[in-house]
Amino acid sequence: MHGSTTPLNQFRVVLVLAALVIAALGPSHGLAAAGPEHEALARLIHEISALELLIDEAEAQASPDARIRFQYDWLRQDLDKIRRGIEDHLEAPRAEPRPVPPLRGDYRR
Repeated sequence: MHGSTTPLNQFRVVLVLAALVIAALGPSHGLAAAGPEHEALARLIHEISALELLIDEAEAQASPDARIRFQYDWLRQDLDKIRRGIEDHLEAPRAEPRPVPPLRGDYRR
């Protein structure tokens, strides 16, 4: 159905938004996130945590007989990397860019 909001579509939107936030935060200039930015990033962490319920729901509805299966554990791992990246920025920003582990991004197998 065109234009419908499914848990999978919600995952994709949140992943894209979170990846953009991580990319924007990558080369921090040593200043702690403060005020509105800090609050927005804290909300993003909360929203990523809230996705766990949607992931569980989608996984419970998955067909065990599907030829190509969505890899929910990979999605959880990527979301955890995103969450940790935001938390690292909020807790201990650094003056130098640091390596960011790549996201898997492809959840089909």
